[in-house]
Amino acid sequence: MKKIRAAVVGYGNIGRFTIEALEVAPDFEIAGVVRRDASKREDIPAEIPVVGSIDELTDVDVAILATPTRKVEEFAKEILAKGINTVDSFDIHGQIPALRKSLGEVAREHGKVSVISAGWDPGSDSVVRALLEAVAPKGITYTNFGPGMSMGHTVAVKAVEGVKAALSMTIPVGTGIHRRMVYIELMPGYEFEKVAHAIKTDPYFASDETHVMQVESVDALKDMGHGVNLVRKGVSGKTQNQLFEFDMKINNPALTGQVLVCVARASMRLQPGCYTMIEIPVVDLLPGDRDEWIKLV
Repeated sequence: MKKIRAAVVGYGNIGRFTIEALEVAPDFEIAGVVRRDASKREDIPAEIPVVGSIDELTDVDVAILATPTRKVEEFAKEILAKGINTVDSFDIHGQIPALRKSLGEVAREHGKVSVISAGWDPGSDSVVRALLEAVAPKGITYTNFGPGMSMGHTVAVKAVEGVKAALSMTIPVGTGIHRRMVYIELMPGYEFEKVAHAIKTDPYFASDETHVMQVESVDALKDMGHGVNLVRKGVSGKTQNQLFEFDMKINNPALTGQVLVCVARASMRLQPGCYTMIEIPVVDLLPGDRDEWIKLV
């Protein structure tokens, strides 16, 4: 059976763990890593090509975008137009419908597939929430993140002018409400209050209680552990008080990388267009033959 050739675009935390997930996936081979400075190999295995453009790689079936969220649309449109599927972990919840529409048009035009927002939230948690909505149609769901490092929020802070290094921690307050604890190192010549204001007014942070603190070393505080506690209390049919709880503690980028590989596999089984994870049959995330998995149901 021909293996799926995947390129990893970007090589930050998510890119590193995506490579690890691809290395142990039985149905994938790594076409290469695309990064701005192709001379930097760091810990990338010697047999994996590192290039500055995806055009330098051959026979790529799917590009896994391990890029900052705000670069996803730009990269995805460019790569879809080259006839390559894309998957990403875009994580600004309120902007997902617009991105789905935008990339859907490009994907269908070129006969390819884009799967968006395929991290763990949005992503695999979205699948859990959808399932619980189905089994208890009336009710309330609370998603409580952390405590842990938010990669998307951390990347957003690093993009703020004057920030040398950053860490954004998500602290659950309860009932789906969160506090953002942001730790930054400042570049010389910048005023802390102005930088802190820019962070707090960023769309990533504007709707949450956010505290910004200046520290000497962000690296001394960093821990990639994260987690979620998801609770739904609702009604099945006419029966009240149905209570469901989903809880996990994870390494944030490792789970994101694994989910991206799963949806990259699924992208090869879908009709042209743009999809979120709740639109994909769960069995398509798994390697091998459908019938073999169905035997285990």
